[in-house]
Amino acid sequence: MGRARRRALVADALASVGLTDAAGAYPWQLSRGMQQRVAIARALAYEPEVLLMDEPFAAVHAQTRTDLEDLVRRLWRERGITVLFVTHDIDEAVYLSEQVLVLSASPTVVQERLEIDLPADRDQLHTRVAPRFAELRTRVYEQIQAAKRAGS
Repeated sequence: MGRARRRALVADALASVGLTDAAGAYPWQLSRGMQQRVAIARALAYEPEVLLMDEPFAAVHAQTRTDLEDLVRRLWRERGITVLFVTHDIDEAVYLSEQVLVLSASPTVVQERLEIDLPADRDQLHTRVAPRFAELRTRVYEQIQAAKRAGS
């Protein structure tokens, strides 16, 4: 791949996560949230079909976490990338997902595959207070508790 193509991919990835102005910054000059967005941009620059994310927002504060969740949903819609997101946060799982897989206790199997039938266009304020969100969250929680009981 030529230099011009690499630069274009990097510029596009940084623009996608809102970090065009920070292109020349050093890691220690970036906030934790910006560092997470750089990690996402790094993955996007490879033009993946699947983006694997394992507890990526665990170390950021609540406001940054919600902003990053919205960023992931936007990138999923705009780029058509399949996102496999691992989280222990039930609200985050329900908000981000089109489908939640609840895993059993060891030996691990998929205990339940739950379709998340919330509207595709979601926002933090309205989606999280919707009655359907609460129903889905409760269902996931019940399945997690059932897995814990079965494992003990």
